[in-house]
Amino acid sequence: MSAQRGFTLLELMIVVAVIGILAMIGLPSYSDYVKRGKIAEATSSLANVRNKLEQYFLDNRTYVGADAANLPCDAAVLSAGKKHFTYACSNLGSSTYTVTATGAASEGMTGFTYTIDQQNTRQTTAAPTGWAASAMPASCWITKKGGVC
Repeated sequence: MSAQRGFTLLELMIVVAVIGILAMIGLPSYSDYVKRGKIAEATSSLANVRNKLEQYFLDNRTYVGADAANLPCDAAVLSAGKKHFTYACSNLGSSTYTVTATGAASEGMTGFTYTIDQQNTRQTTAAPTGWAASAMPASCWITKKGGVC
């Protein structure tokens, strides 16, 4: 008689169960990791726009008019090459501005809102459940789950 080879049904079911458990543990961590990568777009873009606005201020001694065509706060300039967030300038005055990055729903970033102003005050004005700390830090962009800056 020849010996039979192969796996029993019980062995296969155990392997499938182990893979399922590992997927349940790994998928949320991977999802958070992907979101952190998308947040980097917002933080780097806001810092970049701030630098451009400060250069505009040095040239013009005002932030008024920085939203004209091809200038730092022009909607086309703000959104060029951006995918995960939408950007807007507000409060453009002689010595004030606020730039806001709002998460795009189509990219799974709903609930994230970051701002920066002329004093380099970085704020997370909104974050989804689990990402926000119980009290948002005063000058911080939350980049990790649990309210970590």
